[in-house]
Amino acid sequence: MKIHIITAFPRFFDGPLGESMMKRASQRGIVEFLIYDLRDFTTDKHRSVDDYPYGGGPGMIMKPEPFFAAVEHVRAVHQLSAVRVILTSPTGEKFSQAKANELAQEAALIFLCGHYKGLDERVHQHLATEELSIGDYVLTCGELPALVMTDAIVRLLPGVLGDLDSATGDSFQTSLLDYPHYTRPEEFRGWRVPDILLSGHHAKIARWRREQAEARTRERRADLLES
Repeated sequence: MKIHIITAFPRFFDGPLGESMMKRASQRGIVEFLIYDLRDFTTDKHRSVDDYPYGGGPGMIMKPEPFFAAVEHVRAVHQLSAVRVILTSPTGEKFSQAKANELAQEAALIFLCGHYKGLDERVHQHLATEELSIGDYVLTCGELPALVMTDAIVRLLPGVLGDLDSATGDSFQTSLLDYPHYTRPEEFRGWRVPDILLSGHHAKIARWRREQAEARTRERRADLLES
């Protein structure tokens, strides 16, 4: 899988994509991260990616030309005629585990990272194929949502996690939150691991985990059960 990220702040991705699972997925050749500096696609001497909004008002608006030029470059170089172009935006569809599963089936994705007050509407209407939001709040940049979505998608690719069950049993893969997990020591500050997990009876453990997942979901996210 190739994940193309277009950003005015390319160094933003050095740390997160160079550590842990993302680093290993890249080293194993499961995914390739290609980061593009939006300023490389500007045409003025100041390499401007933003300008004042028509009609006045606070903040700066990101210009359409660099985004269009960058996406056209990626499409041409990598021969991506039908690639999905995802704009990270608080006005977009809310990102979910189901969407992560869907996007993990793609061979390539392009992420557009906004900044400042927002992007020229022509990027929304005529360049992005979809807009995704990670929640009902506003961040200082679109790089953070792009990283969150990238992580959620890449960890689903075969070979990224050591055990596929580590992904298939996650919260939100079904309508249930995950069940409680325990590890050594057996007792810590007077709190013991539930006896059922020490029994070695796999059928009873599976039933206990299911019951715990249902109870946790009913308590914390009853809306998931309703859906």
